[in-house]
Amino acid sequence: MKVPAWVVVKKIVWALAKEIAVPVAVTVVWVPVKVPVLPLAKEAVEDPVKTPVKLLVKDSVPAVVRELAKAPVKPDAQVEHGKLNNYSSFQMIETKDVLIEKTNTWEEGKAKNITFIVTEDCQLQCKYCYLVGKNDLHKMDFETAKKSIDYLLQDRKYFTESSVILDFIGGEPFIEIDLIDQICDYFKIRAYETDHPSFNSYRFSFSTNGLLYNDPKVQKFITKNLSHLSIQITIDGTKEKHNLQRVYPSGKGSYDQVVKNIPLWISQFPNASTKVTISRDDLPYIKDSVLHLWQLGIKEVNINVVFEDVWETGDDAFFEEQLVALADEIITHKYYEQYSCSFFSTHIGFPYKENMNWCGAGKMLAIDHEGNFFPCNRFVNYSLQNREQLVIGNHTDGINQNKLRPFLTLDMFTQSTPECVACEVATGCAWCQGANYDYADSTTIFQRATYLCLMHKARVRANNYFWNKLEKKLQKTLRTLP
Repeated sequence: MKVPAWVVVKKIVWALAKEIAVPVAVTVVWVPVKVPVLPLAKEAVEDPVKTPVKLLVKDSVPAVVRELAKAPVKPDAQVEHGKLNNYSSFQMIETKDVLIEKTNTWEEGKAKNITFIVTEDCQLQCKYCYLVGKNDLHKMDFETAKKSIDYLLQDRKYFTESSVILDFIGGEPFIEIDLIDQICDYFKIRAYETDHPSFNSYRFSFSTNGLLYNDPKVQKFITKNLSHLSIQITIDGTKEKHNLQRVYPSGKGSYDQVVKNIPLWISQFPNASTKVTISRDDLPYIKDSVLHLWQLGIKEVNINVVFEDVWETGDDAFFEEQLVALADEIITHKYYEQYSCSFFSTHIGFPYKENMNWCGAGKMLAIDHEGNFFPCNRFVNYSLQNREQLVIGNHTDGINQNKLRPFLTLDMFTQSTPECVACEVATGCAWCQGANYDYADSTTIFQRATYLCLMHKARVRANNYFWNKLEKKLQKTLRTLP
């Protein structure tokens, strides 16, 4: 008989926490759960194992919730079709010989993404950063976070997903680690108390510059929440490339301070990924930077060029040259068997067959220090150069459906030029909804910025080179027309 494990756990906990009048020091309950337990499985297997869960009844419901969050985890667990995917696990393409592209993330397409902008401050002044208005004045307080969580958990019409990703950003989020710890604890307790489906199907996600990663408070938080964490440290590649962009206000590079924390990070998240950003000055360092990151032990490199209007004549040819050189290195040394790089994909360079939006703005939600709601953080003042911020609600009044509705109508056709719609290599050509809004001729969100056009086409040519060469080497068909 299949047992809904989370129901069993919650009923036991609720009975103990609510009905037992005599204080009990520690009660150990054996609960049938599915393995792995990340997130806590919605259905138990036919022959469930027994997992001990300590219930600290005398310490009330919050203590119970904290104990449940410590349920054991199998780090690399996967279930087909994204039902249970570790946030950093790879999905093979058509052959077991190739591991160059990653496709699925944890609960992809099934989880609600909620972004808490806990601070607009950062220790660095990265030259390519789209957060043009970073400051040390705006930071979230706990009461604002609590009100936002309370609203989101009770609005089941908006929050229909059974899983949630709480994304913490800045600036640099770990500057506010005490606040983040409070927010996470409060979410766990309130999700339990409100019987929300995300009670134990949640992820706390961070993108950090890595400078505070070894801080004792940060490490304590990681230990406490390890089974529900996704942490991405941004390191841009070689020391020369990283220090070209990721600098302190003084102009000094940050590579040495970041790279010393990489071994600890990888020991805690063996399949962790990093995100690399490429601007004009970075073009000569692409190949060496990707190879360097793999040598550091980072298996997955997510890399993209900036959306801004910085590209000049000839940049696309230089870009293609670097990618072809990288492709040669990957194939010669068989790096495709162990590592992934998002520049190479079986899915790019084809005509569009599905009219979908590239960006998730409007389906996700960002919350600023005042409790205002945004379609994503790119619509907040500190992200914008040319437009006023676009608020779609707040934690008191909720979501303004009239302001949200335009985002739900966005697709490729409604915001693209006829040339883009008819493009023979359109798939994989990215856009950012916030950047579109910032750079449009008016306040519309339906005008797609196309600064990436030539860079995308250069990537497609290099991508075709890579797959054609790899297919010849392996004597296998690795991609087919969609």
